[in-house]
Amino acid sequence: MAGTYSQIYIQVVFAVKGRENLMRKEWRTEVHKYISGIIKAKEQKPIIVNGVGDHIHCFIGLKPSMALSDLVRDIKNNSSKFINEQGWVKGKFSWQEGYGAFS
Repeated sequence: MAGTYSQIYIQVVFAVKGRENLMRKEWRTEVHKYISGIIKAKEQKPIIVNGVGDHIHCFIGLKPSMALSDLVRDIKNNSSKFINEQGWVKGKFSWQEGYGAFS
C-alpha cells in the first residue's frame, strides 16, 4: 500500500490555574474560537472546542506529524496571552500545568 493514512482523534482537557471559575459566559465563546484558530494554524483539525468556567475540552483530529504536547503547549500559551490582552480577568490569567488526553 503506497502512502500513509491515519485517523487520530484526541480529546484534550486542561484547566484554569487553581481550577478557578474565571472564564465567564460573556467571553468564553471568543476563547473557544481563538483556540480553534490556533489548532487550525498548526494544520490540525478542531472538531469541537468547548468548556465551562474552570476548564476547556478540545476534540481534535491530529496528524501523526504533530506532537500532542507541542500542540497543547501552543494552545495554552497563545490562549492565555489572548485572554490577558483582552483584560477579561483581574490579575494574570494562566492555565494549570499539564493536561489530560484521551483517544
